[in-house]
Amino acid sequence: MHIPMGDGCAASGWENPTAPMHPDRRGWGAFGAYSLSGELPREQGLRRLESEIAECLRRPATSEAGVAEFHALRARWEGEARELYGSLEPWETVFIARHPARPLVTDYVELLVQDFCELHGDRLYGDDRAIITGFGTIGRHPVMLIGQNRGRSLQERMACHFGCAHPEGYRKALAKMQLAAKFRLPIVSLIDTPGAYPGMEAEERGIARAIAANLVAMPNLAVPIVAVVIGEGGSGGALGIAVSDRMAMLEHSVFSVISPEGCAAILWKTSARAKEAASALRMRSRDLADLGLVDEVIPEPVGGAHRNRAETAASIEDFIVRSLDQLTKLPRKTLVAQRHERLRKMGASYERVCEEREAGQV
Repeated sequence: MHIPMGDGCAASGWENPTAPMHPDRRGWGAFGAYSLSGELPREQGLRRLESEIAECLRRPATSEAGVAEFHALRARWEGEARELYGSLEPWETVFIARHPARPLVTDYVELLVQDFCELHGDRLYGDDRAIITGFGTIGRHPVMLIGQNRGRSLQERMACHFGCAHPEGYRKALAKMQLAAKFRLPIVSLIDTPGAYPGMEAEERGIARAIAANLVAMPNLAVPIVAVVIGEGGSGGALGIAVSDRMAMLEHSVFSVISPEGCAAILWKTSARAKEAASALRMRSRDLADLGLVDEVIPEPVGGAHRNRAETAASIEDFIVRSLDQLTKLPRKTLVAQRHERLRKMGASYERVCEEREAGQV
């Protein structure tokens, strides 16, 4: 069990926050895409335990009592973290999905993709750094990887527009998916965006048409497509690379037609009711699994993906490999027909899904 603490926080991937932020004091970036710190008010007890564990480790382990104290504190931390993260409210889950230390697509490329060869440009306008594409190998499967990149540092985030892709990003993704289909390579899509870029230049260059072109083309690509929501899946910006045969979400990720802040601003003319909107949107992984919109919820390490990137990457790899093992055995016509059927079923109402589950049909 990895517990970030003390001076080892940076090495573990944990960015130690300097000022706790919570749902009543939000930090904004890319229309609410980031909080300044992912720490929740209820995590203060975990922080105190981490400090006690760090102090215990600084003392020489010369007695059985010291070792026993360490194991007791560690077990207590794990128990409290498991209870806290098992009872997150929808708005708290949004904050965990946006955690500044949460693993990004670049982290997963490093951890689970072998021999990655990045491909650039849309062959029309330019290269959008908010979407990463390239050849690689996951497990025993050569794949085309498509991933949305938020960036880690401020400079990276600005270059990536906080994960909000322009039209050229979606054209790049589609061009690389069509290239994969030409060589009969499976496609793996990692989703993490607050939405498509909302600026004037994106509208002038045809952002709606670019996303629509992806939605038209992806259902008919005769290769397996596996998608995983690794953080925040927002609006059409996420859908533009999310059409798939199998779709999973990390346990503390979110996926919705609009951000809670945007929903609150439209419905109630104020973003102050974003917490209420998050509950109404049913955007958490288990909510969408209950509705039959995602196939699997991938468990995260105790305390969230940001506390153990390697374990999270291994879980994602397991889902991708299992899915591709099944999908690559299907004839191409059968694969496309099953994908079409899967998409048609997404129009079912919540009541119909509940009735089918009670009848044992799904």
